[in-house]
Amino acid sequence: MLEVRRLGLDGVLEIVPKRHGDARGFFSETWNAERFAEAGIDLDFVQDNHSYSAAAGVLRGLHYQLPPRAQAKLLRVIRGSVLDVAVDIRRSSPTFGKWEALEISADKGNQVLVPNGFAHGFVTLVPDTEVLYKVTDTYSPGHDRSIRFDDPAIGIKWPEIAGGFQLSDKDRNAPLLGAAEVFA
Repeated sequence: MLEVRRLGLDGVLEIVPKRHGDARGFFSETWNAERFAEAGIDLDFVQDNHSYSAAAGVLRGLHYQLPPRAQAKLLRVIRGSVLDVAVDIRRSSPTFGKWEALEISADKGNQVLVPNGFAHGFVTLVPDTEVLYKVTDTYSPGHDRSIRFDDPAIGIKWPEIAGGFQLSDKDRNAPLLGAAEVFA
């Protein structure tokens, strides 16, 4: 059983799997190809990724891969919480350059589906946050791209984090959307 909620950008979904709980804790089926297909989500995931962030304010993104190695992502948090952001980078889309944000947390048990054609990133809201995500293609350095998290043309409203954001060199030096290679 899944609860699927469409967000403001076409194809970006919040997914909340049912939790079965008792005094011991809970059980949740976070991915089932048949159940997801019944909900209209028919994807072939080929790689699982796990990231750990020690501090609040670790910002990862905005990342994507170009075709033919584009990746859809199904992301969940197993400890802590993040503000997850998807940006439409399909030039032919009426929502090109628009973004959607959603808090994903271990407590909520929710997930986000980010389809092909979107740049993706998140910032940790609390220390010791762990994120798991499935992708529909393996990592390809030749197709890997990024866009600046603070591009004023996009205007993402990131939360204020004491001490500011922690970024990789790749993310700190990413190009602005106007200079980035994106989807047609």
